[in-house]
Amino acid sequence: MHRSLIIGYGNIDRADDGVAYDVINALRRRLGQEILHEGDTGLEDLGRPIDSVFLSQLAPELMEVLAGYDRIIFVDAHVYENVEALHCCPVSPDAASLIFTHHMTPSTLLAMQKAIYDVKPTGHLVSLRGYDFDFHRGLSADTETLVEPAVEWILQRLTEGVGQIEASR
Repeated sequence: MHRSLIIGYGNIDRADDGVAYDVINALRRRLGQEILHEGDTGLEDLGRPIDSVFLSQLAPELMEVLAGYDRIIFVDAHVYENVEALHCCPVSPDAASLIFTHHMTPSTLLAMQKAIYDVKPTGHLVSLRGYDFDFHRGLSADTETLVEPAVEWILQRLTEGVGQIEASR
């Protein structure tokens, strides 16, 4: 069975840094799934063809969870003025080093997955431009406008290749 995991990460107490929480919940609504409430990660509710979680950060402890998925889509905020407001791109495990630091990237997580489990899931990053990272709840108006386009992009990726995957079995 083809399985996908969408991992949103950030800090909902730092305004736009928590945009992935809004994307994950908007996606869950569109998929007819229960939204995540504050403090929920979604890790306790895995097992569907399309699962989604929200975490404060990426961590090596996710290795066992990732092992059952063919496609991983990461959702996070970015601050780069020279990058599109909604930046979506492939993530490759080959682009990462396995040096452990305090900060873990999607590429590093996929590289660890490849090294430990000898699997190479398809990876994508959906990065939304954040403008406000102060200590408060809620998104800036500019970042909020990116939530639905991000969900649309994710849904499109989730439906791509499903027919080809089923036909190849």
